[in-house]
Amino acid sequence: MGKDKNPRRVADNEAMAKLRMLRTSPQKLNLVAAMIRGKKVDRALTDLTFSKKRIAIDVKKCLQSAIANAENNHGLDVDELVVAEAWVGKNLVMKRGRPRARGRFGRIMKPFSEITIKVRQIEEQA
Repeated sequence: MGKDKNPRRVADNEAMAKLRMLRTSPQKLNLVAAMIRGKKVDRALTDLTFSKKRIAIDVKKCLQSAIANAENNHGLDVDELVVAEAWVGKNLVMKRGRPRARGRFGRIMKPFSEITIKVRQIEEQA
């Protein structure tokens, strides 16, 4: 008598990967996430490779992880994968400061964020 297997959080034709504690603001990360939403994975990888944004390197790692999850864990075809969803969330904020004039203190907020990428296999229309 064992415990029942947990149901999958994604559909049978989907796989996902999540990357936490990215040292950038969610607003900046969302610009990169919007760049790859809805694209085929090979096109999205190319766009991230040649992007000038610093955080695009980490987003590319997350996308490659989602592709590997789809191929190895769920047996999906890599050539038919599309970035179905890519959403960004807030994480912790480091609070730092700097002394300012007349005894004041300037707050410096150093935000972290997280990204979740979901890839979906679609059938080619002939």
